[in-house]
Amino acid sequence: MDDALPVPAPDRSARPSTARRMLPPLVTLAGVSAAFTYVGLVDPNETGHYPVCPLYGLTGVLCFGCGGLRSAHAVAHGDWIAALGDNALATVGYPVFAVLWVVWAVRAGKALPVAINLRPVWWWALGGVILAFSVVRNVPFGSWLAP
Repeated sequence: MDDALPVPAPDRSARPSTARRMLPPLVTLAGVSAAFTYVGLVDPNETGHYPVCPLYGLTGVLCFGCGGLRSAHAVAHGDWIAALGDNALATVGYPVFAVLWVVWAVRAGKALPVAINLRPVWWWALGGVILAFSVVRNVPFGSWLAP
């Protein structure tokens, strides 16, 4: 017969510690900071440091991300105008990401749920903007959007 005392079940209603809740936003911040630091130090305007976009390399068509590394490099050096010229969509996305990250970190710190619950129409609209940006930057009248 087993003489061991029963082990109580863990209390699943207990909130995780603040450190545990803040881990995902802080790891994300560290990753993004490391990426921007690397791109800021290793200039994508010089050939040989980064691979060519596969879509551009195979077809000559610019995708929505083409120029994103040059844009990040310009932002890392504080040149927002050059960043807009390299990839306007990415440049607008940087502050949007920053705001969403702050909301995430604050809500995680306060143990509030963190979710982006957008109706499908907003996701379709975002996809439409990305698609329109991709098409317009590849036609003659939209060449000002090309890096």
